[in-house]
Amino acid sequence: GKRFKAVQTGGPSGGVIPEQYLDTPVDFDELTKLGSMMGSGGMIVMDEDTCMVDVARFFIHFLLEESCGKCIPCREGLRVLDRILTDLCLGRGKEEDLKMMEEVMELMRKASLCALGTTAVNPVLTTMRYFGEEYEAHLKGRCPAKVCRHLVTYYIDPELCQACGLCLTACPVGAIRGGKEEVHVVDQGKCTKCGTCFEVCTFGAVRKLSGEPVPPPPSPGTRPRGRAG
Repeated sequence: GKRFKAVQTGGPSGGVIPEQYLDTPVDFDELTKLGSMMGSGGMIVMDEDTCMVDVARFFIHFLLEESCGKCIPCREGLRVLDRILTDLCLGRGKEEDLKMMEEVMELMRKASLCALGTTAVNPVLTTMRYFGEEYEAHLKGRCPAKVCRHLVTYYIDPELCQACGLCLTACPVGAIRGGKEEVHVVDQGKCTKCGTCFEVCTFGAVRKLSGEPVPPPPSPGTRPRGRAG
């Protein structure tokens, strides 16, 4: 099984609560103390494969679509948050963006005319508070959960590849090369990072890398090691 990471409560305007508060009673006051809310009563459980920056981006984008747009703090604040979070997930974030988000969220909480605007900041506030290291990692071009597509590279481990051909035939853009008795290699120039190769490999040979250099490919004609019979 995968490691529990957090739970998001209260619907789109709710906050993300980390593992250390897992035993917190589910009531209005206790959830509010943690930066979340009871809201609709819904809960979303997240594991180690969940990117907190991407989670915040998802909810902010949803709330941007739902906002009536009548008051400037909510309308423009959500637009700014959506843009910055998207940039972070694309690897275009800047150090000053985090400070900008804090200032925008403070204004939204104080000046928005309805509860949507005042609570819309919760997904960002709580992920920044409890998972700030993930924001810092994205500023450096790394997604710890290896979710953000533009920050992930796919690599076939030559020690594990069995040259079965599954990834080669499944790749929609022909970005994998190799023969029946030859370790397969991802052509990084062609790869669109769709993740199909990762999904179909039954040997765990396709790895996701983020924020680390891609090892050099094996020499052409390299045969798989310990290939199953």
